[in-house]
Amino acid sequence: MRLETLLEGLSDYEIIYDTSEYDKDVHRLSSDSREPQENGLYFCLTGGELDGHLFAKEAVKKGAVAMVVERKLCVDVPQILVKNTRYALSILSAAFYQNPSKTLKVIGITGTNGKTTTAHMLKSILEKGGKKTGLIGTLGASFGEHVFPHELTTPDPIVLQRTLAQMRDLGAEYVVMEVSAHALYYQKTDGVSFVACIFTNFTQDHLDFFQTMQAYKRAKKRLFETADCPIVVCNGDDETGREFGKAFEESGKDRQRKTVYYGMNTPSDAFAIITNETLYAIECLLNVNDKLCRISLSLTGLHNVYNALAAASCAVELGAHISSVAAGLGALKRIQGRLEKVAKYHGGDVFVDFAHTPDGLFQSLTALKAHCKGRLICLFGCGGNRDKSKRAPMGETVAKLCDFCVLTSDNPRYEDPLDIIGEIERGYRRFSMRYLIVPERKIALGYALDFLRENDVLLVAGKGGENEQEIMGIKYPFNDNDIIEKIIEGKERIFTE
Repeated sequence: MRLETLLEGLSDYEIIYDTSEYDKDVHRLSSDSREPQENGLYFCLTGGELDGHLFAKEAVKKGAVAMVVERKLCVDVPQILVKNTRYALSILSAAFYQNPSKTLKVIGITGTNGKTTTAHMLKSILEKGGKKTGLIGTLGASFGEHVFPHELTTPDPIVLQRTLAQMRDLGAEYVVMEVSAHALYYQKTDGVSFVACIFTNFTQDHLDFFQTMQAYKRAKKRLFETADCPIVVCNGDDETGREFGKAFEESGKDRQRKTVYYGMNTPSDAFAIITNETLYAIECLLNVNDKLCRISLSLTGLHNVYNALAAASCAVELGAHISSVAAGLGALKRIQGRLEKVAKYHGGDVFVDFAHTPDGLFQSLTALKAHCKGRLICLFGCGGNRDKSKRAPMGETVAKLCDFCVLTSDNPRYEDPLDIIGEIERGYRRFSMRYLIVPERKIALGYALDFLRENDVLLVAGKGGENEQEIMGIKYPFNDNDIIEKIIEGKERIFTE
C-alpha cells in the first residue's frame, strides 16, 4: 500500500522528510525494531516501558522506509509527525487491512470479571441463529476451525486488525471481542468500529498499573465513548454500569443510540428467575424485553446468570430470536477454566476457575458453597509483579468462605513466591487458621487432591485455562487441568523421595 493512501484515514499530522521520496510503498507495519522492517512503516510508541524513538535508527537499518513519530528524529526516511503514535498505530493498522470492522459486526465486552464467559455465551447464541461468528479473547482467537495466535486478551493493533481481516476474508459476519482496560488505556481498539458494547461489572483489579480505582474506571469508560457504537448493554445492578449507561445516553443525544440494562435487583430491560440450581448447572426463566425463554446452563452460580443476561440482551438487540438464546446458552457445555468441573476424586468434586480478584473468588466460592455437602476447599495464589493490594483481601475472602485452603504460587514472575503468599496470609489469618502453605503449585495440587473426601468440593483458582507458569522471566508449560488429570491417573510423580 502506498503511504499516501495509508494516511488518508489519519487527521492532524505533518510529513517531515529530507532527501527521501515521500510516497513510499509500505509492505508491513511494526512497532518493534527487532522485527524485520523491509519496506516497513515503523511506529515510535511512547507511554510504555520503552520509548520507540530510541530505536528508530535500528529500524531504518533493517529496512524501514518511513516512521510515525511524536518528535522529529535524525533519520533519512519520511517521518509522520503526530500527537499520539499509539492512536496513529490503531488507525493506520485498520487502514492497512482495509478497515475490517467496517464490514464485520464487532461486539466489544469489557468489565473486571465475566468477559470470557459472556463472550463465549454470545458467540454460541449468534451461531445458533445462523451467524458466522469469530471470537477474540483471553482463551485465544478463533473462527470455525481456524485459530489465530496471539498472547494478550486484546491483541496489539497490528495483530488485532490482521486477525479481524483474516476472519473477514474467511467469511465471518460477527466477531465477539474481549476488551481489556489496558487495551483501552493504550488505545488499541481506536481503529475498531463496534455495533455493540457490553459492560459486565467493576471491582478491584490492576491497581499495580492504574494506581487508583478512578483511573481504572476511566480506562473502562473509553469503550463506551466510541462515537459510532449504537448499542450499549450494561449491568444495571452495578453502580458503574448505571454510570456508564447514563453517560452513553447523554453523549448520544444527537445520534441514534440505545442503552439496554440487565439485572436481578433493579428494574431492567432483561432479568431472570432462577428455577433450579445444582453444583453443576442452573436453570432460569429469562425475560429479555418481554421475550421469554427457559434456559439451562451447564455452569453454576449467580454470576453466570448475569453473564447469560448480558449475552442474551446483546444478541436480541442485534436481531437474534429468543429461541436462539435458549439454544445457544444450552449448547455451551463448558468454558475452559471458568468454574469448570474437571474431575471427581475421592468422592469430591474438582473445579478450575480463573478467579484472580477478591470479587471473582467471592462469586465462585459462594456458588460452590451453596451446594457443597462436605468441606469447601480452595487452592490459590496471586500473580507476582501485579496488584499487591488485592492479596490480603483475597485471603480474607477465602478464609471467610472455605473450610480449608492451600496457599501456593500462581505466576510469581520476578517475586519470591513466599513473599506473595505472606501477603495473602496476613488477610487470611484474620479470619481462619485452617490453611497450609505449599509454594510449588504442582505439589500443592497433589496435596489438595489427596485431602479430598466424599462430598467435598475443591476450587483451584487463579490460572484458569492458562498453559504456562511464569517464573523469573521464563514461561514453563503448566496447565491446572492437565496436572490434575495426570495426578488422578497416577501419571505424574508429585512427591520426591
